[in-house]
Amino acid sequence: MREYFHAASTVCRPKIFGMTASPIWNPKDAIGSLTTLEANMDSKVVGVHTHLDELDKHSPKPVEIIKEYPFPLETYTEFPSPTLWSCLQIFQQQTWDELEIPWNTLEMRYYATLNNLGPYAASLFLHAELDQHILRVHDTYMEAVQALDYASEMGLPTQLKLKPPPVEFWQIQQIHLGFEEWFSSGTSSPNPAIFPIPSTWCTPKIKTLADLLIAYYTPGFQGIIFVEQRQTATCLATILPMLSGLTGLIRCGALMGQGVNSDGIGKPTPAGHRNTVESFRRGDINLLIATSVAEEGLDFPVLPLNACDLVIRFDPLAHMVGYVQSRGRARNKASTFIVMIQQGDTAHLTRYQTLKTVEPEVNKVYQSRHASTDDPLDDDIEGDEVNPADLLERERYVVESSGAVLTYDNSISLLNRLCSLIPSDAFTPPHVPKYSGDYEATLTLPSSIPLPASDLTFTGPPRRSKKEARRAAAFKAVKRLHELDVFDDFLLPVSRSKGRETEDVDGRPILDVSKVPIMMDVFVKDPWTTGRPLWIHPVYLNNQVAAGLVTGTQLPPVDVFSGQSIYTGPGRPMVFDDEDEESYKRNLMLKFTELGIWLRITARPITLPLGLFLVPLTASYEADFDTMKLLIAGPRGYPDWSVVNGDDLDSLIIMNTNEYGRPLLLHRIRDDLTPMSVPPPGSREYGHSTYYDYFVQKWTRKTWVARVPIHGPLVEAHILPRSFDGMYPLIPETKKAASAMKSVPNGLVAPRDSCQWFAMSPNVRRAYEVLPALCRRITDIYRVRRARFELGLPPIRDNLLVEALTLPSADSGYSNQRMETLGDEVLKLCTSVHLYNKFPHRHEGQLSILRQSSVSNRFLLSRAKDIGLEAYVTSEHLSVHSWRYTESLDKSLDPSSERSALRLYPRRSLQDCMEAILGASFLTGGIPMVLHTGTSLGLSFGGPVPWPTRYSRNPATSPASRYFSDLEESLGYTFHRRDLLIEAVTHPSISLTSGGPSYQRLEFLGDALLDLVVLSYLYKKFPNATSHQLSLPRSKAVCAPALAYLAVRRLNLHQILLVNRLDLTEAIDAYVPLFQSTAGQEIVERGWKYDPPKALSDVFESVMGAVLVDSAYNYDKAAGVVEHVMEDVLLALSPSIAWDPVTTLRLWIAGVGCSKLTIEKKMRSHNGVESEGVAVLIHGTIIAGPIVATSRSISKFVASERALTMLRDSDDGHLLLQLCDCQESKTNASVGSISRAFCSEGAFGPGDIGDWEEELEVVAALELGPSDVDA
Repeated sequence: MREYFHAASTVCRPKIFGMTASPIWNPKDAIGSLTTLEANMDSKVVGVHTHLDELDKHSPKPVEIIKEYPFPLETYTEFPSPTLWSCLQIFQQQTWDELEIPWNTLEMRYYATLNNLGPYAASLFLHAELDQHILRVHDTYMEAVQALDYASEMGLPTQLKLKPPPVEFWQIQQIHLGFEEWFSSGTSSPNPAIFPIPSTWCTPKIKTLADLLIAYYTPGFQGIIFVEQRQTATCLATILPMLSGLTGLIRCGALMGQGVNSDGIGKPTPAGHRNTVESFRRGDINLLIATSVAEEGLDFPVLPLNACDLVIRFDPLAHMVGYVQSRGRARNKASTFIVMIQQGDTAHLTRYQTLKTVEPEVNKVYQSRHASTDDPLDDDIEGDEVNPADLLERERYVVESSGAVLTYDNSISLLNRLCSLIPSDAFTPPHVPKYSGDYEATLTLPSSIPLPASDLTFTGPPRRSKKEARRAAAFKAVKRLHELDVFDDFLLPVSRSKGRETEDVDGRPILDVSKVPIMMDVFVKDPWTTGRPLWIHPVYLNNQVAAGLVTGTQLPPVDVFSGQSIYTGPGRPMVFDDEDEESYKRNLMLKFTELGIWLRITARPITLPLGLFLVPLTASYEADFDTMKLLIAGPRGYPDWSVVNGDDLDSLIIMNTNEYGRPLLLHRIRDDLTPMSVPPPGSREYGHSTYYDYFVQKWTRKTWVARVPIHGPLVEAHILPRSFDGMYPLIPETKKAASAMKSVPNGLVAPRDSCQWFAMSPNVRRAYEVLPALCRRITDIYRVRRARFELGLPPIRDNLLVEALTLPSADSGYSNQRMETLGDEVLKLCTSVHLYNKFPHRHEGQLSILRQSSVSNRFLLSRAKDIGLEAYVTSEHLSVHSWRYTESLDKSLDPSSERSALRLYPRRSLQDCMEAILGASFLTGGIPMVLHTGTSLGLSFGGPVPWPTRYSRNPATSPASRYFSDLEESLGYTFHRRDLLIEAVTHPSISLTSGGPSYQRLEFLGDALLDLVVLSYLYKKFPNATSHQLSLPRSKAVCAPALAYLAVRRLNLHQILLVNRLDLTEAIDAYVPLFQSTAGQEIVERGWKYDPPKALSDVFESVMGAVLVDSAYNYDKAAGVVEHVMEDVLLALSPSIAWDPVTTLRLWIAGVGCSKLTIEKKMRSHNGVESEGVAVLIHGTIIAGPIVATSRSISKFVASERALTMLRDSDDGHLLLQLCDCQESKTNASVGSISRAFCSEGAFGPGDIGDWEEELEVVAALELGPSDVDA
């Protein structure tokens, strides 16, 4: 503090954060807890060292008491029956699913509340949950009814399908209303007293709680009860004021956190909870029932009227943080902290006693951890005090750009931090700086730091103490390493801000995205507007002009295949003589388009202004307004059949007035049949005396009398389903799509004079049928071309860019998920190459951390927001049951407004799109195009210059020695630089003893290369594989056992690896015969069985990295080498590859409904020797194990494989059905007995169900048209 105080201005001084509770959440590893917290906060945690007596005086601890309570009762005989729960048991799971009510979740929480609080509280919880779901279903239904009424009032054509809730819903609602008086008083007071609740309706736990509250109650009483679950807090706050003895004394409020819904999305905290806190502070509420949200972060001042006299831990303690923080709410000197524990619950009692005992020891850790100096030299230099003369000679080094200060006091710690980041394995000792000399110290840094030998050794000036001499040498070293860019301008080996970087590796600012919401409201580019001026674009179907597409945007010509070839031509401006003519013709196009959409796309009302018009064209490609008038003049069709002739067959749209809203295509007119004809045998009408009788019976409903003439011919037609699907394939299908027409059995549809025909030509009809797909394609192409131009992207193929910018929520049949998986590996490699070359003096550990920050989701989101990528993303669902190509009212007819539409989608979609664009550019133009794309997106790729030009190699070659000839032959590649090959096979153990670089930096590069090559191979080989189906085989191919196998079997790297550790050599030799006799298929499928030394996989990666560097970063050449070497492993990969045994076991156990699987450490005794192994347990019974292997991961895999084999074997004694009672533990009352109780004592009489069914049928007939009821 003294150093910063003198050196920095006020705004640059370090920030200090005061914590009021223990920062240690794991008392078993107190130091580990502190270390993690310090790393996350980029800080040090210290405790108070002095004035402890004063601290104890002003922070008193409450009296702690353990209060035991009896077991919950098996039955509650005095609670009225039937209960709400039992009344609901008559309904099947299918009913709950149809109503979208999560019954299984409700069931689990109901039983938890019943066991914890009793039957009244459980019923109260169930009633409140049902109340929300019933209101949701009812409101949804009424909204649909209102929409239908609106269409009827406005005289709009509609085919809205009103789907009433199932009849069971009205029964559930009636049951819910029948119990209303039990749980709601109809008042708005904080604790409405419905009626006194007998203690016999509650668990003994609540009775014990009530006794405690009565015993500790005083005037001005205030207390907090801590619970674990939200429903417990709500129920307790309701029932406690109604218990005998507490009425009038206790005024409760519930305080809860966010919680999440079934999708894992946070639910907003009710505003009333803030009022609850304020009411508690004022004293209006004297008892707070709170979840863990009140343990921390809320301030309840310790004043006479606000002190918590009593804090009760109602539910079990889980961890140290909960214990310390809940107890900390009892801040008054006379406060009491009570922990409620069930009688005989030794586990809970032991946990509490452990927490209480361990707390003082934990306090000592953070009070004493930083009490002494951080200087590691103190341990080996005793009593070596700093001489005042040395203090006067100390230097200071200040980095001008950042203001960071280097001093003698922090230089040694900085070097230790740098060395700690160098990767090491079990065969490599930790990397540390070494000091020699006494009063003139010499410092030697590990040779794994990629520096010349002259920059690895530093000799400091003479000093009067040994400690000061070493600090002087360290100061000199850090100063030089900053000049070499080993330390950044903040004098750190890597940024320690953990996601809070303000600049990227190239010094460009990073946008703060911490306030970007999880779900973003975004204005995306959208071409659909009918503002001025208007452009008309010809639409071609199978090379014939079909119609004209009119918009206020000049659209790009597009082509799409949706059952037939569709494309648009260049747009031409529409010219009007004056404003009156323009208004008149706009109105004609609007009405014509609305009718066309209703006839062929969707019958739902269009509430916003249309964003386009689709109109017929004249021979000169102008809008044909005369033809439009014909359709508009007969919006419900024409009844005059005298003008219909043979040319209209299979082309004319007709509708039956008795089934209005269902479009049909006229097939032929049957002059040989009339409604009075007798249906022939085999027809669907057979069995009726005449067609007339059949039609009358079919179309007559309670509110509709069928209109059937007795004269005139019949018509035969095809059903024309509406073309609501806007899906189109990015790659045209080879086989012709099925016809949209559906033939009716025997073709007899209706009497001709019951039908009306519509004046729409076949070409225009077909144009409307493909309009959704055409509009979708135009939208996609419009966005990607705007993105390409405005973001400065290279010429990425349209279809690939469309796929890259399409989210899964669009449900298009394609999305960016596959391409995002590929782009992720492209991003990793391009970033790695840039970092490798930009920081030649930084070791692998530093480069890995820099890469992590440069490919992080936060960084990608920042760059996406920087360039405005969100405006080009397609997230709209394809279904156009509701016509989506509209514009907002404020932008209609506004020529100056930006063409955009408001959309909502998750922010993480932007990160996926960034990576998917890289994948698209890689597929289009390889790495050169990726570099251009990455530069446009603001990524850390080092610029658009191709790698071979940017990192050109020396034309002079230094061929490798004959020692490596076999390796070059196996690779199919000849090295130009001998030093690269030597570096690639040099283990750090050689580097530590003999100096020179090891393979670690090249390994960093090779790791990224392998990931991209393997995923690119899978992407091309399995074009239909999903993102997950690509990721799993990729991970199998690049895992350590697979790469070690290739290092031995394909390249014989074990023979040329330069290593200086006998134990490592012996470990490698043990695996050589095993890998030489194993096939690639075995490695891919069961690689988890092997645990070879990491050096084998590392050296394989480094050799591949060396090939990339040596080839002047020619990716295609390096990828060819990789695919050649990995051939037998790659051939074994497929999207259906099996999971590892642990994952397979967990999925299988979950699939059969068991929730009591554990895989844990167990001790195994063999010949009197105890060894730690891994066992698989089901409901506490060991199924397999303990298994002892060379590593814990292998033990887990082997134990899981054996357990799965045993559980699947029906003859084995450990059959899952004999062990698992998860399903049986769910208490299900008998449906028959509940039905009897339901009808005899329930909220309604035995005949009410039938009455409801009849009433519902009447309601449906009133609300729907005749054809809808029939459907």
